[in-house]
Amino acid sequence: MAEMDNRNTHKVYEKEKLGEVQIADEVVAIIAGLAATEVEGVDSMAGNITNELVGKLGMKNLSKGVKVDVTEEHVSVDLSLNIKYGYKIPAVSEKVQDRVKTAIENMTGLMVLDVNVKIAGVNMNN
Repeated sequence: MAEMDNRNTHKVYEKEKLGEVQIADEVVAIIAGLAATEVEGVDSMAGNITNELVGKLGMKNLSKGVKVDVTEEHVSVDLSLNIKYGYKIPAVSEKVQDRVKTAIENMTGLMVLDVNVKIAGVNMNN
């Protein structure tokens, strides 16, 4: 539990005798990233140079390209995506927003205020 003390966490459940449930911001970001990559037309998450280097070194970073702002019971998500060539950006983005919102709300119980999608690139190699 010592590792959890260094990360931003939010209490989502507390029962007097059983204890509490806390969710780290990184967990919410991972949920968002995984949900986004499940949408047809999304090639990959886009990340900053540090994330790209981490990926090339073989370490997994499942929250790459995702920024979350979690308050007491609300979440705002910013996603940076690479899309596959030939897909309609507005349609894919709308599906990503719906999928991410549903996944976070179902898995955490937190209310998603907004899901902002940034298309960072297009992959021509389908």
